[in-house]
Amino acid sequence: MVHSAVSAVESFYDAYRRRLHLWAALVGLTMIAILLRGALQDAGWLVISGESLATGSLLAVFVAALACEYLDSSLGMGYGTTLTPLLLLAGFEPLQIVPAVLFSELLTGLAAGAMHHRDGNIDLLRNREARRTFGLLATLSAVGAIGAVLIAIKISAYWFSILIAGIVLTMGVITILTARRRIRYRASGILAIGMVAAFNKGLSGGGYGPLVTSGQVVSGVPAKHAVAITSLAESFTCAVGLGAYLVLKGGIDWSLTLPLATGALLSVPIATATVRHLPEAVLRRAVGVLTLVLGFVLMAKLLG
Repeated sequence: MVHSAVSAVESFYDAYRRRLHLWAALVGLTMIAILLRGALQDAGWLVISGESLATGSLLAVFVAALACEYLDSSLGMGYGTTLTPLLLLAGFEPLQIVPAVLFSELLTGLAAGAMHHRDGNIDLLRNREARRTFGLLATLSAVGAIGAVLIAIKISAYWFSILIAGIVLTMGVITILTARRRIRYRASGILAIGMVAAFNKGLSGGGYGPLVTSGQVVSGVPAKHAVAITSLAESFTCAVGLGAYLVLKGGIDWSLTLPLATGALLSVPIATATVRHLPEAVLRRAVGVLTLVLGFVLMAKLLG
């Protein structure tokens, strides 16, 4: 019995090490390809039509997306919230950033959901509660993304953002205080937090993950399930937002979108494995701390 358990653990860690080595090899090969592309272009041996990023910028965007999506797929928050300000500081325009982030989050959300299922963090096929939670959040996301556009001109974005920051801070405190408690599942809590998060996403383009992940945990959803469900629900929200953008604007800056999507997608397999290894209480506390940090940063930015 004991021997079988030890063998199972060893087999699991062998599989994890193989995934880690494969992941490192893919990341390394991608970075080499980026550097090689720059060298060939500088030597005049490679001609790229249209606008393209310089090699240094391309590599920086790839690494930033890799790091931010690892954070997002591990804890259910932080990709758009962290990456968008970094890209703005780097000199990119908002109309370049928003559709690129939405497109990459659409892909990574679907990939993260599939990998969370494969790694055993959630079972959407057998877990009725998880399917119900995803269904509620996805429906509210679509309604919120469209509804927010219709009412944005009537609501003060500043005071709405202040309210969101306060809610994020509250969710962070509650999540930390209840990290070791098993909370009864409440669909009403999912409905309330999903509606607020959907409107926040529609009005500001960010802040979805902190509210939805911590809100699920506070409403009784296991932390590992909450992270996986947030990834899937946010991908649905991004699909709606990207569709609206394409209808209104009709184009995407692929020079920024491709390195973002590549870096983000490569982070997913190692991020979902990280979630599998973390104990429930540790994961819930990490979600709470990160929610608090993001809430403080948002409040400081609004009041500064």
